[in-house]
Amino acid sequence: MPIPPTSPGSPKKGGIKFSMYWAYAIIVVFLITMLYLDDNSMTKDVSYTKFEELASSGGVKKITVFSNTNKAEAFLNDSLAKAVFHPQFEEGKNMNASIMTDIPSADKLQESIDRWREEGKFSGEVNYEKSADYTSLLWSFGPIVLLVVFWLFMMRRMSGRDGGGAGGVFNVGKSKAQIIDKGEGTNVTFKDVAGLTEAKTEIQEIVEFLRNPSRYTDLGGKIPKGALLVGPPGTGKTLLAKAVAGEANVPFFSMSGSDFVEMFVGVGASRVRDLFRQAKEKAPCIVFIDEIDAVGRARGKNPNMGANDERENTLNQLLTEMDGFGSNSGVIILAATNRADILDKALMRAGRFDRQITVDLPELKDRVEVFKVHLRNIKTDDSIDIDIMARQTAGFSGADIANVCNEAALIAARNNKKAVDRDSFNAAIDRIICGLEHSSKIISDDEKRAIAIHEAGHATVSWFLEYSNEMVKVSIVPRGMALGAAWYMPEERQITPVQALLDQMCMTLGGRAAEELILGTVSTGALNDLEKVTKLAYAIVVYYGMSDKLPNVSYYDSTGREYGFSKPYGDERAKIIDQEVSRIIAEQYERAKSILREQAAGHAKLAETLLTREVMYAEDLIKIFGPRKWKSRTQEILDLQAERDAKRLGNDKKESTDGPEIIDVESTDVVEPELPAPSTEDEKADEPTPPPYTGK
Repeated sequence: MPIPPTSPGSPKKGGIKFSMYWAYAIIVVFLITMLYLDDNSMTKDVSYTKFEELASSGGVKKITVFSNTNKAEAFLNDSLAKAVFHPQFEEGKNMNASIMTDIPSADKLQESIDRWREEGKFSGEVNYEKSADYTSLLWSFGPIVLLVVFWLFMMRRMSGRDGGGAGGVFNVGKSKAQIIDKGEGTNVTFKDVAGLTEAKTEIQEIVEFLRNPSRYTDLGGKIPKGALLVGPPGTGKTLLAKAVAGEANVPFFSMSGSDFVEMFVGVGASRVRDLFRQAKEKAPCIVFIDEIDAVGRARGKNPNMGANDERENTLNQLLTEMDGFGSNSGVIILAATNRADILDKALMRAGRFDRQITVDLPELKDRVEVFKVHLRNIKTDDSIDIDIMARQTAGFSGADIANVCNEAALIAARNNKKAVDRDSFNAAIDRIICGLEHSSKIISDDEKRAIAIHEAGHATVSWFLEYSNEMVKVSIVPRGMALGAAWYMPEERQITPVQALLDQMCMTLGGRAAEELILGTVSTGALNDLEKVTKLAYAIVVYYGMSDKLPNVSYYDSTGREYGFSKPYGDERAKIIDQEVSRIIAEQYERAKSILREQAAGHAKLAETLLTREVMYAEDLIKIFGPRKWKSRTQEILDLQAERDAKRLGNDKKESTDGPEIIDVESTDVVEPELPAPSTEDEKADEPTPPPYTGK
């Protein structure tokens, strides 16, 4: 485990720590000691008249006069003590009993004592003393002492975690980085990072350079100063950094971007300086900054309009330390973010982050490897097919797949199964995609029939479209916000033709079209479908340039800053865009109704079966409609990939003489902003009507 630093680059030394509990313990011990060392003394305050009466009775052994406080104490013999302190006084226990009183003056008391002596009522000795009166002193200096003690206590407390890092409020500018020293490492290695082949290759090269630098420096190469891991959440950026810490035999500093800036001005820049000072002392080493966008956001042009000076000062210091005038050799910076588009350009340039490593969502082959990693500690049976599960989870990140495996284990345990089976994984995927099943939701017969017709419409239309995804199952059991859902096996595509987008729209509109044809009316259940279709049609026209009236025009902003409050086109073009969006949607809606008219018998049979069974699978659709005409493109990709893997292993000897295969593709960088999720088509419950669609 990493040791939290208390001073720059060194762990906290052992020693006796101050604690207020020690003071409490000392007080308790003192009180207990006083209790057990008590000399059985008994003292009672009385009035001066009572004092004179008891002293003149002949039962007083000794009188002590405190002249500075005008008090007197008379010690009683056993007989008088028994009368005064009855029933507390116990004979035979040598109890020291006395009475105290306030006297008018020492002279006045002396006159009374002389009179008692003459009368033979008192024969004991008289002592004159000065008592130590700490009461006034305590009231004068007690509050000051308490304030000092309280201040020391709070300083001790603030010197820990609550004080802003090692050293507390006095060392608030010290770095809060977690240090993993050389030879310690973590329990995560590159074997635990499934998929991400290209990203691991580049990261492993940095680790190899630190292990064997002469291999690269002999050729004149220089190690990259920094590498930025960019990708969606949950894809394994931080996991890669943990693997680097586990593999590299050099010190590793780990820190979050939000740890730099706190409530004090100048803390961020001070912590950056302290972090790099520690790193230079331990060079060669690696510094990992997670979520660097917390301090690396692009600086504003106008510092008086919403800019954060403290964050910008921290960024400026970070830029200087990474590649400034001073030497920073031997310190490699790793950083991770899922918002690279908002980072400052000065931070992204070569010399600071020489490499930008994309950690993208896993492909089909990578998802298979991720499943294998997360299934290592899960007890499964023979019904598990990892390839099918990987195809069902298209678009899932590594964190999502880990959640699927854990959810499947919980579901299997809930059902008292001895191993996690295929049904448990299917239930886990359904749970994550669509939500928890609502068996207690009350639905009338008319509503249930409308839902069955709607979902049967989706299934029927998709079965007869070439580019639609392969149907897995369709259900009218309420889940989450959906009253019914259809599950599909998403196809693996790198580029998407326009017909595939139109088929996607047609399939999504199949539910609303079925309602209109069979029921003669429409409902609010298609709200989610219409939202997806409208966004997709808008993307076809405005982003992809696939419209007949606006061909080859794209208003997509890859920087992520969009266009502010203004649109990049005028009112006339906005009108054309709205017309094209409406035309595309209307055409696909009529197309869906046409397919439903042709397959009316099959659709009716499917809807009735759904009403009875509530859930139907692809095998049931084959019995109703027959096999699909089109082969799965994902399977074709898998066959092609297997063929290429065989060639790489040397099964095809022509590869050594023939040139590499060239696929003429203009661009595979396809941006799909907010497209419909490929995994389900669901029917939403009643929701408020959204405002009219007005374009961007």
